[in-house]
Amino acid sequence: MHSLFAIKRFILTTAAIVMVVAVLFCNKVHAQVSSISVHDPVIIQQDSIYHIFCTGRGISHWSSTNLINWQKEKPVFDTLPWAVQEITGFKNHIWAPDISYYKGQYYLYYSISTFGKNNSAIGLATNATLNPKDSNYKWLNHGKVFRSYANKDRFNAIDPNFITDNKGSPWLSFGSFWSGIKLIKLNVDGTSINTTNNNIYSIASRSSKDFTMVDSSKNDGAIEAPFIYKKNKYYYLFTSLALCCRAEKSTYKIAVGRCTNITGPYLDKQGIDMLHGGGTILAAGDNNWYAVGHNGIANLNGKDYIIYHGYDKNDNGKSKLVLQQLLWDAEGWPKIFKP
Repeated sequence: MHSLFAIKRFILTTAAIVMVVAVLFCNKVHAQVSSISVHDPVIIQQDSIYHIFCTGRGISHWSSTNLINWQKEKPVFDTLPWAVQEITGFKNHIWAPDISYYKGQYYLYYSISTFGKNNSAIGLATNATLNPKDSNYKWLNHGKVFRSYANKDRFNAIDPNFITDNKGSPWLSFGSFWSGIKLIKLNVDGTSINTTNNNIYSIASRSSKDFTMVDSSKNDGAIEAPFIYKKNKYYYLFTSLALCCRAEKSTYKIAVGRCTNITGPYLDKQGIDMLHGGGTILAAGDNNWYAVGHNGIANLNGKDYIIYHGYDKNDNGKSKLVLQQLLWDAEGWPKIFKP
């Protein structure tokens, strides 16, 4: 009897230890700040491997088996000849990639630009796999999808984000500064603007002014980095407001609105249209961060996660990777898990 009791006690104790370890690991993944320095990250899962793509020379690529430890992979591109020809001064520093799985391929949209001008273009590359060790690993570059021209367009063709609507039709949101966030419908193959609906929809803006590059932190007209995420009956539009890339002087923050129609209007919690300055703040600077922004969202193993970069107050404003679980309240609004 005593030996049986001892066995039961051992089993219960072991189970409790396993449960505690599982909870600790779970919390660690739910709110993970990494030491790797990134800008404009997006994340996707292929099988048991997680992949991050972000701004960098040739597009930076990181991989992980646990969402905690990240290994730097070879950049996506060695050279990008079409971009050199298209954009004056381009030197293979590629901004704000966006990764999706569509029609049996991985679609990687990316942006190239002349800094401070809307002389910009969005390109596309596809791949059958994200595993560099796979024999089928090869990025096929489709070149330019869409572009904007300085002194001509009132929008900026950078920060692309791909999404399909309820009918499976592909769309691309984009935009930074100028007149705000735009949305275009794509052809079924995703390589060009839809031939029957080539409208450029305006879906979010902070200012009615057609301003160029904003250098003053006093100007709140800056808006960029759209990311549309479908959840239940709503399309949620996430954007980044104010200024990035200034270390401790950054004022970046993440805002959100939603709509049942992909073309808007996207309203915040107060019912204010994001096209007219609306947007409920989801994340902003705090005791640990000067500012945070440029997010992506993905469902990983059945849970929604938000990924973005923050300017670390404990490391001279260095840009760091942040990954947190994204939860949803009773009214369907997103909120960030904080252990």
